[in-house]
Amino acid sequence: MNELVLFSVLTVAVLITAFARRRGLSSPLVIVILTSALSFLPFMPEVPIDPELVLTLVLPPLLYSSALNISVLSFRKNARDITMLGVVLVLVTAAAAGFMAYRMIPDMNWAAALLLGAIIAPPDAVSAASIGRKLNLPRRLMTVLLGESLINDATSLTLMKVALTLVSGTALTLTDDLGIFAVAVAVGLAIGLAIGQLYVWSRRWLNDPVIESLLGLLLPFFAYTGAEHFGGSGVLAVVAAGLLVGYHSPTFSYRTRLQDEPLWAAIDVLLEGMVFALIGLQLHSVTVTLFDSVRGVAVSTGTALAVLTTVILVRPAFIFAMYGLQVLTNLLRRRAPDETAPSDGKAAQAGPSLLTRSIMVLTPENSTSRRIAVRTKDTVRAFGSRQDPLNWRELLVLSWSGMRGVVTLAGALSIPATLSDGSRFPAHDMLVFTAFVVTVGTLLLQGLTLPVLIRWLGVEDATQGRRDRVARQRLLRTSLSEATRFVKKKEGTWRAKYGDEAVDRAVSSIESRLSRLEHQLDAAEQQSMTALTARHITDLRRQVLAARRDFLLRERERGAIDEEVMREVMHGLDAEELALDRSVTGGR
Repeated sequence: MNELVLFSVLTVAVLITAFARRRGLSSPLVIVILTSALSFLPFMPEVPIDPELVLTLVLPPLLYSSALNISVLSFRKNARDITMLGVVLVLVTAAAAGFMAYRMIPDMNWAAALLLGAIIAPPDAVSAASIGRKLNLPRRLMTVLLGESLINDATSLTLMKVALTLVSGTALTLTDDLGIFAVAVAVGLAIGLAIGQLYVWSRRWLNDPVIESLLGLLLPFFAYTGAEHFGGSGVLAVVAAGLLVGYHSPTFSYRTRLQDEPLWAAIDVLLEGMVFALIGLQLHSVTVTLFDSVRGVAVSTGTALAVLTTVILVRPAFIFAMYGLQVLTNLLRRRAPDETAPSDGKAAQAGPSLLTRSIMVLTPENSTSRRIAVRTKDTVRAFGSRQDPLNWRELLVLSWSGMRGVVTLAGALSIPATLSDGSRFPAHDMLVFTAFVVTVGTLLLQGLTLPVLIRWLGVEDATQGRRDRVARQRLLRTSLSEATRFVKKKEGTWRAKYGDEAVDRAVSSIESRLSRLEHQLDAAEQQSMTALTARHITDLRRQVLAARRDFLLRERERGAIDEEVMREVMHGLDAEELALDRSVTGGR
C-alpha cells in the first residue's frame, strides 16, 4: 500500500465517521458498508491489508488506549468473567470452528483447521463498545466486553503460533503447547509491567506534558515489539502497561491528563476508522478470488457460512453454560457449611490477581496511588470482591456481541501461501475467504441487530449519569470538608513561617473559594430538579461563548489584537465550553 492510498483511506474513514456520528449511527458498521460498496467502483485501486502494519502499528495503540480507560478495580472484580471469555471461550471457539472446517474442507488438515479456528476465534469489542456507549449499557457489562477484548487477542495469537508450528510439520506435545503459552504470558506481563513502571517514574521526573505525551505514544509500540522479540505476548505486554499507567494516572500532572485525553480519543477514531475501512475494501478482491476458485462459488460460500454459524452459536452456548455452572455453584455454597470461614464469622476475601498484585508491589507505600487503593478497600475489600452473575438479559447481549475485527483478517492474511519446504499451504484460499466471511458476517449480522436487541431487552442503564452526578457531588462535598480541616490544621504552622498578614489573606482566599464551590454544588442540585431550565441556560451560555469567539476573530482581522493573545483567550473559552459540556453530560 503506497502512501497516497493509505492517506486516502484514512481521510475517507474519518469523513464517514463524521457522517455516522452526526447521524447517531454506529461508525464501524457504516464504514464497512460504504467502503464495501466503494471497493466495486472501477477506478478504486486494490487496497490490500498489510498484516505487519496492523499487528505492529494499529493494534498496540488501540489496546493501550482501551487499557488506560479500564479501572484495575473493575477489571479485578470481573476477572472471572473476563478470563472465561478472553481465554477459555477463545480456545473452545477455535476447537469448534476448526473441527467444522476440517470436516467440510477436504484438503485442510487438522493443524490448518486449528489455525483457522484460532484466527477467527477472538471478537473485537470496538464496534460492540461503540454501540454500548450510545445505548447506555450497564458499566459492568461494558467492563466485561472491553476486558475480554484486551486479552482474547493474546490467546488467539499465541494459539496461532502453536498451530503454525504444527502446520510446518513440527511435532509438539501438550507440555510443549502449555510451555509456549506460559512463556508468552509470563514474558509479556513482565515486560509490560516493567515498561509501564519506567514510564510512570519518568512522568514524575520530567514534569513536561509534551514530552510525557510523546513517550506515551511510543510506549505501546515499544511494549509490543519488545515482548514479541523475547518470545512473549506483545498484546499482554501492552495491556499490562496500559492498566498500570491508567492506575497511576491520578497522580500525574493535571496538564498532562487534559492533554492526553483528546489526543488518545483522536487516535482511536483515526485507527478504528482505518481498520474498518480496510475490512470493507477487501470485499471486491475476495469476491474475485471466490469466482476464480476451482472449488466453486456455492461450495466455498456454503462452507464459510457453516463456519460462521458455528462461531456465532458457540458463544451463547458457552456463556449460558458458564452462567448455569455459576448459579449451581452459588446454590451449593449457600447450602453447604463453609469450613474455611474465619472464626469471627466474617467471609474470607479472595486475594488480588497476579496483575493487580504486581501493580500494588510496584506502587510505593507512601504514594498517592497506594493511599487511593487503601482508602478504597472498604468498598471493594482490597480488590477481592466477586460480583453476582450477570442476569439473563445481560448474558444475551453479551452473547450477541461477538463481532470480529481486523485482527482476524490480519491473522489470515499473514499466513504464507507456501510452507518452508516449498509445498502449498493446505486450503490457503479457503482460510482467507472464511476469515473474511466471518469478519464481515458478524459485523453486519450482529452489529446491525445488537442495538435492536439491547432496546428490546431493556438492558440500558439510563440512570447511570444521574448516579454519577450524585456520587460526584458527594465526593466534592467530602473534599470540601477535608480541605477545610486541612486549612485549620495548618494555619498555626503557616503563621509562624509566613506571618499573620500573608496567612490571613491566604486563608480568606481559600475559604472564599471553598464557599463558592459549596454554592455551586447547591446550584447544581437545584438545576438537576429543573432539567428544561438547565437546558435553556446551557443554550444561552453557548450563544454567549459563540458571540465572544466571533468578537475575538473580528478583532484579529482588523489587527486590534495580537495573534498569540487571541489564541490564549480562545483557549480559555474552549476550556469554559468543555466544562459546560461535562456539566451537561455528567462528565462523560
